[in-house]
Amino acid sequence: MPTWSNLSLQDANSPLMEQLIFFHDHTMMILFMITIMVSYIMATTMYNKLINRYLLESQTIELIWTMMPAITLLFIAIPSLKILYLMDEINNPMMTIKAIGHQWYWTYEYSDIKNIEMESYMKPTNMLENNEFRLLEVDNRIVLPMKSTIRILVTSSDVIHSWTIPSLGIKIDGTPGRLNQGSMNMNRPGLMYGQCSEICGANHSFMPIVIESVSINQFMNWLNSN
Repeated sequence: MPTWSNLSLQDANSPLMEQLIFFHDHTMMILFMITIMVSYIMATTMYNKLINRYLLESQTIELIWTMMPAITLLFIAIPSLKILYLMDEINNPMMTIKAIGHQWYWTYEYSDIKNIEMESYMKPTNMLENNEFRLLEVDNRIVLPMKSTIRILVTSSDVIHSWTIPSLGIKIDGTPGRLNQGSMNMNRPGLMYGQCSEICGANHSFMPIVIESVSINQFMNWLNSN
């Protein structure tokens, strides 16, 4: 989850988010090199007195400054397309859960394994425990097994919502009358926090999401207790 004065991305907790962070660093290095090169050219242009009154064209340099940006864009586009396809790929999910957005809470359905339905509201400040975060904690967490491919279906009952967990690299819009799907695969146990990322009304800021990632044995025990 985010921490104070953190300027970078959250620590990845899924293979997809790891790939997104690698792509971010790769693109930033390319942008850094472009910025340095353009700054150097602008500085040398302003601070020298070189001039050629008879130079009207140069096809060689025009070819170079046309081809260089095209090649640079290829270095960005090819990894970007690979990650785009990875985000849409869902291989043999172990289970499917359904998230339904409401104004202003979430409901979840575990219909694959056991017919479990629950509502998830933000915890009021006066009900928080000492180890819980204000405006991020919920009364019913989503409990999911780690190291398993999980498909999530997202929809909405009223307006457009967006089910987002930054540390998993997942952001799926919940649109009324439509089912959008995504996949998750958590690397390790722990808590992952997120929020609705689509402005959905007055209490848009107060519908957080909490996933509790546990081992498969703990998950089966949790299923049996519900």
